[in-house]
Amino acid sequence: MANQGLRLSVGASAGQRTLAVVTGVLVAAVGAAFVLGPVIAGGLLRRLTGPGDGFATYEEARDLPPGMLPPALRESEGGSGRGLFLGLCGLPFVLLGVYLVLRVLRTAAWLDGSRVHVRGALRSRTVDLATARVDPGSYGGTEGRGGPPAIIVIDRVSGQRATIPLRGMGLPVLPPSELRALADAFDAGGPEAAPDARAVAAHLRRLADA
Repeated sequence: MANQGLRLSVGASAGQRTLAVVTGVLVAAVGAAFVLGPVIAGGLLRRLTGPGDGFATYEEARDLPPGMLPPALRESEGGSGRGLFLGLCGLPFVLLGVYLVLRVLRTAAWLDGSRVHVRGALRSRTVDLATARVDPGSYGGTEGRGGPPAIIVIDRVSGQRATIPLRGMGLPVLPPSELRALADAFDAGGPEAAPDARAVAAHLRRLADA
């Protein structure tokens, strides 16, 4: 089979990648500001309430009951708790921004013979299409070039599931040559291939010829 290292045209276009990366960086930066803000503010507050003040320092007053603390320290203690909570609220934004950047930069799929490799934001999956089981709901009952957005396959040996996108970069469907290459990979199992794999191969060829 000639489909060695054939990269599929999946993922975002160059313009979409740039926009997604900028958005992800901004979201992560906002989240980081929430996380680091209370830490920086706490450091400044400790400097302002140091040994030179008329009040006790945090180190001197840490063992005192809250009712015996000077008013300034009681207020700052409550503010520290609120600041910590605010900082924790920023963590999801940091994770979301990082995930968005990883997803748009890492998403890829390619064929090596009958095996398809699908890489996402955090992990990669490999499935042998010649023997894979196919989720009928991911392709059945759709016709034409505006058909299914993806095909879900399950490797019979490893049990790994992979989702093969059928939409190209800025296109409603992958180029015909790539659709036929996927069809050849599904047909590589010959007569012993699962009926649903042969049905998917026929469907991909219809999409390529449409």
